[in-house]
Amino acid sequence: MIRLFHLSLPLLLSLLAACSLQAVTPSSPTAPARIAAETLGDPHSYAEPEAFRTRHLSLDLRVDVQRRVLSGTAELQLQRMDAKAGTLVLDTRDLEIAAVEAGTANALRATTYTLGPRDAVLGRPLRIAMPAGADRVRIRYATRPEASGLQWLNAAQTADRKLPFLFTQSQTIHARSWIPLQDTPQLRITYDARIRTPKNLLAVMSAENDLQARRTGDYRFRMPQPVPSYLLALAVGDLQFRALGPRTGIYAERSVLAAAAAEFSDTEKMLARSEALYGPYRWGRYDLLILPPSFPYGGMENPRLTFASPSVIAGDKSLVSLVAHELAHSWSGNLVTNAVWRDFWLNEGFTNHLSFRIMEELYGRDRAQQERTLAANDLKDTLAVLTRDDDKTLAPDLNGRDPSDYVTDVPYERGALFLAYLEQKYGRTRFDAFLRGWFDRHAFTAVRSGDFVAYLDRELLSKYPGVVSLAKVNEWLYQPRMPADTPWPVSDAFKRVERARDAWLAGKLAADRMGTASWSPAQWRYFLDTLPATLSLDQLTDLDEGFGLTHTGNAVVAARWLRLALANDYPPVYPAVDAFLNRHGRMLLITPIYEQLARSEDGLEFAREIYDVARTAYHPIAREAVEKILAAPVVDHAGTPAVEAEPATAPKRRPADIAKSLRPARHPFQRADGVGTGD
Repeated sequence: MIRLFHLSLPLLLSLLAACSLQAVTPSSPTAPARIAAETLGDPHSYAEPEAFRTRHLSLDLRVDVQRRVLSGTAELQLQRMDAKAGTLVLDTRDLEIAAVEAGTANALRATTYTLGPRDAVLGRPLRIAMPAGADRVRIRYATRPEASGLQWLNAAQTADRKLPFLFTQSQTIHARSWIPLQDTPQLRITYDARIRTPKNLLAVMSAENDLQARRTGDYRFRMPQPVPSYLLALAVGDLQFRALGPRTGIYAERSVLAAAAAEFSDTEKMLARSEALYGPYRWGRYDLLILPPSFPYGGMENPRLTFASPSVIAGDKSLVSLVAHELAHSWSGNLVTNAVWRDFWLNEGFTNHLSFRIMEELYGRDRAQQERTLAANDLKDTLAVLTRDDDKTLAPDLNGRDPSDYVTDVPYERGALFLAYLEQKYGRTRFDAFLRGWFDRHAFTAVRSGDFVAYLDRELLSKYPGVVSLAKVNEWLYQPRMPADTPWPVSDAFKRVERARDAWLAGKLAADRMGTASWSPAQWRYFLDTLPATLSLDQLTDLDEGFGLTHTGNAVVAARWLRLALANDYPPVYPAVDAFLNRHGRMLLITPIYEQLARSEDGLEFAREIYDVARTAYHPIAREAVEKILAAPVVDHAGTPAVEAEPATAPKRRPADIAKSLRPARHPFQRADGVGTGD
């Protein structure tokens, strides 16, 4: 999953503050041994893999778009690890269990089962009585409309506004909300599926998809490579397909397809360059699915079929690093997977390092260095506000916590910087070979940090003594403070931005003389990120009139500008904010804006009015995040409760009133002209 979906910092702080666990004492020289010796259990799953392990899953599900329910059966083929085990424990969340059968392939019979108490994070354990010798179960069940891993959209909430849409989001522990299974990344399964839908809709999965499939309402899938449960994925909608190359293509709604195909036309080249660096692509095809705007993340690396947000269709390929990231997951994450969510950096830190390399190979070092620098700056901002030292490390204690709490910049960017440090010390050629060996030797397995440290020690530390010590490795893994010799990236392109920015702020240079014509979107992001928190109305007007920032087509740049403009009470952005929050559901884009609005009573009222309309199209995960923001006390810029000011002689108009006077009629996630992706 691309870093661009992480929760924004004030919301993250509120989540972390709610956790009462004590931080783990940082490193000692024996820390890797401690990780290696950890229990094989998963604190985020009820499953007991020491008794049974699922090897194959067969789904037979009917999609009811009217009731917003999936119903049917899940059949699990099991490997008995303990011949005496009499109970199979599966993970569920808000599933309606109708019947359970157990036995062997030729003799399945009704068996007893119980659902344990509901935990807010983990859901409910499903305990199934297993007869002697039984190695298979079939569960008849149905999901609920509020399932956290499903989003049901009506026709008006899609790009084409013609037919309903369904998509899943299983990471981190949401697969259990639409399938009863052992929902832990330490187990891998193959699967097949029969999905029955209304005949005018097409179903696709993270599996072998028939590119010529006719719309019959009855679709079959097979996934021959074993995957962890969080990579199970399904989408159903009015989808079209277009090939991008021999092994790559794109699914999207009709109004989005041409723009998406143009934006991601380099995907086949990305795949070829990735293979040259890190070894063969082991998944057959690599296709993309452009989802409706409510998808809460930038992308999700479902094997064979990356799910992507339409917000990355900027018209100039400026945001295609998302594809590089999700493609890189075909090696780091999908092929070699973190066994528990504590070791999330083994998925995401590796993937970020690989994606920077892929971007450099295709688009040059300058562009890759800009991406690296922006990511590193995000990490610095995150580390500055995290209150738990443990969460600043690559080995946090997540027991009793939602694993999504650790989806911050730390596993992504600190993990990538750790690998960049190792590359710097051992040289690119040697380190590339090291990574390729890591993927080859651990293909289709689940690993922990201890496994990586052991491999690192054997292949680099011990072979080339005196270059990097085990103590330094421990510092990277366990110490909250970044190492003094961290290779923080620097971009020459950003130095040029800094000179222009400083001259403009000093009044020595007009906005239209800053030389922005050649700026990349990354340079614009850097410019906006590094402006002072307080700007005058004249300065904001100068920027907006000069560059049209309020209506930019780059959603990532737009989100930064809108938040900055709101912080300085710039009225022309209010209707744009309203439209933006009704058009996008990606959390990276919307939560910072809601947070900024929530800093004042008037802004909070405006935010709640917007949310009342937009909420029906937001994903359940996004709704939860936004509702936490809107429920928090109003705070000022210093982080203290706001005090209502004395009324002015001529009270200023409220943001909601200004927006109402300027905005057209709105609909949640309405399609923008031409692309259907947003501003």
